[in-house]
Amino acid sequence: MNPSRISFDDYFKAVIGTPLRRHNTSLADALTAHFEQRPHGHQAEWDHYMDDMTIGRTPSGWSIEDGRVIIPNQEPPLTHEQLKRYKPWRKGPWRVHGIDIDCEWRSDWKWDRLKHEIDDLHGLRALDVGCGNGYHLFRMLDAGASLAMGIDPTRLFLYQFTLLKTLSGETRAHLLPLRSEHLPPMSCFEMVFSMGVLHHRRSPMDHLQELRGFLRPGGQLILETLVIDGGETDVLVPPGPYASMSNIWFLPSAHALTRWLSRLNFRDIRIIDITVTSVEEQRCTEWMDFHSLPDFLDPADPARTVEGLPAPTRAILTARAPS
Repeated sequence: MNPSRISFDDYFKAVIGTPLRRHNTSLADALTAHFEQRPHGHQAEWDHYMDDMTIGRTPSGWSIEDGRVIIPNQEPPLTHEQLKRYKPWRKGPWRVHGIDIDCEWRSDWKWDRLKHEIDDLHGLRALDVGCGNGYHLFRMLDAGASLAMGIDPTRLFLYQFTLLKTLSGETRAHLLPLRSEHLPPMSCFEMVFSMGVLHHRRSPMDHLQELRGFLRPGGQLILETLVIDGGETDVLVPPGPYASMSNIWFLPSAHALTRWLSRLNFRDIRIIDITVTSVEEQRCTEWMDFHSLPDFLDPADPARTVEGLPAPTRAILTARAPS
């Protein structure tokens, strides 16, 4: 078994002197079981691409402009062809060496909906569950977080994140290729984000309980998920695929989701946004040229999915862990 060139040593060094350190052994064991002992079929290829795009380049920092994470030019600059080796790019937008990576999702729109409803992140530790390639980790750091940790099991996203982190030289953002159920109840984070994960879970209550276990007492949860219209008892369980996705299990109403959080003893629960997902926010681009939202909607009635169910609508809620 050839080990990946990706290392997590910088994470374990970064948490020295923080409460996260006491979980290092369990996280190292989880990484061994779920990453190191399960090499991906493209690992050698992706490692080669990483070397080609990072060796000999000096980190150039990063900034945010109009929602885009910008990593300035380095010599020699990367090309479109090099960056497209890691397609599909789903979360963004990014600008790397002057090249705009127009991802499938306008993730900056989601951030704009929630940024005024979160605690002051200055000096706080934040966890992003299902973080994709880490776009929102950079937004959390820009908002003042002292450490932004993401978890996502998708290997390609890990390689995209590692490339962006290496090119920028950012040392406070970390992505571990794990699922939430692989983590212990750490009780270490002042902020926990779960955005676009709950509807993929067969047991949504278990996921909400996991999120509560990651938060410090009184810490803030930001939860974003697919919802339907309705009251406190309304939940859609799709009979089959939903918007061509086979892994969608429960779509509660925002008010039902409020009740679920209350049953788990979250407090200060608020619905802060409900938005129908538009084909401008999620769509195909040259950086993600597979099927996307326009292909999943009924062409005769875009308010319905191709299966005849309500079109995707997402709610954002905030709540606090019990003190």
